[in-house]
Amino acid sequence: MKYFRTSIILLVAFTIKVNGGQYLQSKIITSAGCDTYTCGVNARCTMSRGRPVCSCLNLHMGDPLSQCIRVECLINEDCIGVKTCINNKCVDPCPGLCGANALCETRNHIPRCYCPPGYTGNPSNNCHIADPQAACKPSPCGENTKCEVRNEIPVCSCLPGYKGSPLTGCRHECENDYECPNHLTCSSLFKCESPCKCGENANCDVVDHQAKCTCPHNWSGNPYVSCHPECTAHSDCPINKPACLYQKCVNPCDGVCGVNADCNLRGITPVCSCPKHMTGNPFLYCRNFEPRDLCEPNPCGVDAICTPGHDNTGKERPVCTCPTGYIGNALQACQRGECLNDNECPDNRACIDFICQNPCTGHECGPNAVCSPRRHIAVCTCPDGTRGDALFNCNPIDSKSAYYARSYRYHSG
Repeated sequence: MKYFRTSIILLVAFTIKVNGGQYLQSKIITSAGCDTYTCGVNARCTMSRGRPVCSCLNLHMGDPLSQCIRVECLINEDCIGVKTCINNKCVDPCPGLCGANALCETRNHIPRCYCPPGYTGNPSNNCHIADPQAACKPSPCGENTKCEVRNEIPVCSCLPGYKGSPLTGCRHECENDYECPNHLTCSSLFKCESPCKCGENANCDVVDHQAKCTCPHNWSGNPYVSCHPECTAHSDCPINKPACLYQKCVNPCDGVCGVNADCNLRGITPVCSCPKHMTGNPFLYCRNFEPRDLCEPNPCGVDAICTPGHDNTGKERPVCTCPTGYIGNALQACQRGECLNDNECPDNRACIDFICQNPCTGHECGPNAVCSPRRHIAVCTCPDGTRGDALFNCNPIDSKSAYYARSYRYHSG
């Protein structure tokens, strides 16, 4: 039993009706302040106009004079945004709230039902699969167009092979070639397409909308069927065109040698030469032999002169001679002689065959005569005791010899 020092307590009883039932709650009126009054468990005491007032703490319920019990919430704001305060508890309000196939989302304690993407209907009752092309039914597009729904918005475009404004109507891409670029043609599908339908490996050139098929350079075949190289190796080529150059069989001699020249192959290498009866540069021009060609190039020896001539059978041949003032073997070499005239020799010598020699060679004077070289010539004299013409004969001086000498001169003359 509690005792209060100078306290007067007035107990008033009254009945409160709660949810169809009744429970008894007491109210204590005292003249004392909160310091002399104790409220119930989890209750607090405040003064109002000089009188104490007991109340449950926040998020508590019960009798503040006896005991207050903590609850999860009293209002929605006591819960996080995705939950609602129901029966003093924070709960998800979505379960069982929306219709079939619908989705539920709670924001700021308020649940909202909605149909998922691809579905339509009343989310409170039922969501059903939506027609993805509903926005195109009926089509807002023009003739020869296609209507597609993108992000629930109808988008119009021309059908393949058509062009124009899809909202008002589209027409064929082309009706004739001239409605296409120069390198394209109007196909049977009324589309501007390439007219190239060439064979394998063929080249195609389009001029004025028309295709021209050709095989690549040095290739053969039907360009509208298939093109192939003429050769890939020398062995693929015939005898008259034995070389495979740039995938084409060719005769390496064609156009290589000069005019009138012969071309012979060594393997596939062309060799140019002039025919036997001709001369010249085989890479430029070959001509018939002329007498001057016998000495070109000079077949004679060093410093020798070549002159066209004939051998003793009459056949043309080069004739080699040493030039004036030169001596030697003209087939091998010529060298300048000792002299060109007698004045370049001593008085007792003469310039014979460009060499200073004794002019008395033994053939100039007659028998028994004496030959003396003087002033570069042979001087013939008869020795003492003889007489006669030293060029012919010198005889002893007696009548008989003189007779014979005169007789010899007359008969030999």
